[in-house]
Amino acid sequence: MHELSIALSVVDLAREEAGRHGGRVCAVHLRIGALAGVAPEALLASYEMACAETPLEGSRLLIEEVPVVVYCERCEARRPLESLQSFSCPVCGTPVSHIEQGRELELVALEIEQ
Repeated sequence: MHELSIALSVVDLAREEAGRHGGRVCAVHLRIGALAGVAPEALLASYEMACAETPLEGSRLLIEEVPVVVYCERCEARRPLESLQSFSCPVCGTPVSHIEQGRELELVALEIEQ
């Protein structure tokens, strides 16, 4: 379960940043792409375990799930995929290989109270 190692890393990063600002972390905001290979539910459960007995205990993990968006050369447009089973433009059906979004695993914000 690699979600636990991700959660531990997120907790470490949040603790460092909170230490720089002299406050307590209330919430951690992550963006996770559909192709990142991370199960959001497992990450939420792992986050609670990773926070136990740390200054982040009781904080919330807020996850924004990012859909896969590809670039269709035929349409010359960005298109969200309708299914991860078919990497084809949902408008014209052309197979696509350029992924514009959906692989993210980003710590985007912390809510810190003083």
